[in-house]
Amino acid sequence: MAGAEIVGWAHSKFGKSEAGSTRELMAEVINPALEHAGITAKDVEGIFVGVFNNGFSKQDFQGALVAMAADGFDHVPAVRMENACATGSAALYSALDFIASGRGKIALVVGAEKMTALPTKETGDILLSASYREEEADVEGGFAGLFGRIASHYFQRYGDRSEELAMIAAKNHANGVKNPYAHMQKDFGFDFCNTVSDKNPYVAAPLRRTDCSLVSDGAAALVIASPEVAAGMRRAVAFKARSHVNDILAMSRRDPIAFEGARMAWQKSLGEAGVSLDDLSFVETHDCFTIAELIEYEAMGLAEPGKGYRVIREGITRKDGRLPVNPSGGLKSKGHPIGATGVSMHVMAAMQLCGEAGEMQVPDAKLAGVFNMGGAAVANYVSILERTR
Repeated sequence: MAGAEIVGWAHSKFGKSEAGSTRELMAEVINPALEHAGITAKDVEGIFVGVFNNGFSKQDFQGALVAMAADGFDHVPAVRMENACATGSAALYSALDFIASGRGKIALVVGAEKMTALPTKETGDILLSASYREEEADVEGGFAGLFGRIASHYFQRYGDRSEELAMIAAKNHANGVKNPYAHMQKDFGFDFCNTVSDKNPYVAAPLRRTDCSLVSDGAAALVIASPEVAAGMRRAVAFKARSHVNDILAMSRRDPIAFEGARMAWQKSLGEAGVSLDDLSFVETHDCFTIAELIEYEAMGLAEPGKGYRVIREGITRKDGRLPVNPSGGLKSKGHPIGATGVSMHVMAAMQLCGEAGEMQVPDAKLAGVFNMGGAAVANYVSILERTR
């Protein structure tokens, strides 16, 4: 797919940040991303911002905050996107469309979220807005409760896979130790993740604390350029394919454990790229909960429905496996600042492809898959990336 390419990026440390707002978080990544790309603010022709917000802050109109966070953007067109947990990818894909349309040659994408300032109960209620409130707002445990239901349905149909969920958690935490940007850089090990305890209680049975991603603050940024501009840059990562497929918001109107939209997005992107999973060097996937990663193995085609447990048991998705999944530690270890997540996942993939991933590096990474989803597999984005420079 001819189109815009990634030519620079920056990533903040995810976690509980001293930054008091998304503006301050954006300020941590904007200029570093420009410097990484070798450009200045005057080169940017469009700004695309991903912030979920929806109550995390009374300050909205988040697209306009970029010009408040860094100098030189006073008159650059800026817009803000929101698509639940896929907000960052929505902003990125809008920037790609902007370049592909010919409206500009260089765009800046910024994803950010400030989540930790509010009490846990308020945060949970805000996140529930990514569900169908008319039917799902009373689910106990917030979004964890929704995925607890998904896990329960999955277990009822295919058997209890709590051990395999613990293996996924342990894998991602082990990978996250090597990620300097990760919220949780700690290897908990399988036994801890597989045992319900005071330190690892049920959050929404059968999901334990180690099955749930972290509430985090953070920001990430990407510089996007047209192919002709990218050809003169220090580095360039192209989208060999990209797709966005939606599914019905209400879980009552679809099979909640099929992740049909995710399956279709993977099929479309792999088909458009003319590759198979065997061609990919690694995947960054949306493990908001460990059950999500398990079902995503099936949606991407690594296993038939109900057989995803074999993938983790056989070590296929370990960093030294046939297809490493979440070498960054994923959302599970890295954290999940909603608006930043989709941008972060693409930053992590680009770092790997350009050999700039440090201790996270997957040897000889040539082709990457990225899957970012909004809600319970409602907005599904799949990118296939390759280095071109």
